Amino acid sequence: QAQLKESGGGLVQAGGSLRLSCAASGRIFSSRVMAWFRQAPGKEREFVALIRWSGANTYYADSVKGRFTISRDNAKNTVYLQMNSLKPEDTAVYYCAADRHIALSTVARDYDYWGQGTQVTVSS
Repeated sequence: QAQLKESGGGLVQAGGSLRLSCAASGRIFSSRVMAWFRQAPGKEREFVALIRWSGANTYYADSVKGRFTISRDNAKNTVYLQMNSLKPEDTAVYYCAADRHIALSTVARDYDYWGQGTQVTVSS
């Protein structure tokens, strides 16, 4: 079975940085796209960033563009999210997800596998 495990969350002050990791195992080879989503209490899960396993194509939500960077290390089966210039509104549980479809998607329901999430809290 495919499994995803996030790590790297924590508490930081506004303007600080965090680096999230997502370790993939199992049948992730069948997935085409890896993505990060986030969900704050009482709000819908929203798209953050995505990247292809087979290339460096990336796409970001407008809210994080220029501050966050998604990357991957295929040899380590790991996807990263470098978060800089963090803002209080970035506070959420961050999830990594895998999509088997060839087309890129920013819709959570299109993703087949999900991690359990890691909490990111940005204080003001």
